Amino acid sequence: MKTKTLALTALFISLAAIGGLLKIPVGIASIALDSMPALIAALFLSAPLAGTVAAAGHLLSAMLGGFPLGPFHFLIAFEMFAVVWLFAKMSEHGWNKLRWPSFVIGNGIIAAIPFYFLLSPAFFYASVPGLLLAAAINAGVAAVVMPFMFRVGEKVS
Repeated sequence: MKTKTLALTALFISLAAIGGLLKIPVGIASIALDSMPALIAALFLSAPLAGTVAAAGHLLSAMLGGFPLGPFHFLIAFEMFAVVWLFAKMSEHGWNKLRWPSFVIGNGIIAAIPFYFLLSPAFFYASVPGLLLAAAINAGVAAVVMPFMFRVGEKVS
């Protein structure tokens, strides 16, 4: 791995940790803005590295919040990795219109499905509206910031 790639990965993980401090209180928990830097990282990094940024960002955000779901946060980190990996792959293939709803649905609904069975249906139904809101906010902020990041990337390269 090149030093530049390693530094960019560390930078985006740091930004995800800062986003983890920006909490949105919803229902039974608070949801953070930790996946937005991972979505932007998909512009500059490979899909596995962008997914790693998402997983690390979630774990740092959960740590800052006191790990309210305990070891389930490792499952959530894996899900975050998968959703952002898919987002990055869709970006690589030019599916720019489809990547946004895929991220929101994947992060807001599909990633919550295991908790229907692991915790309870009530937890699932209580958490999905907040997860959808947080995923939409993360995607919206990333969509607004990305065009400016293209210009920054051109100047840096």
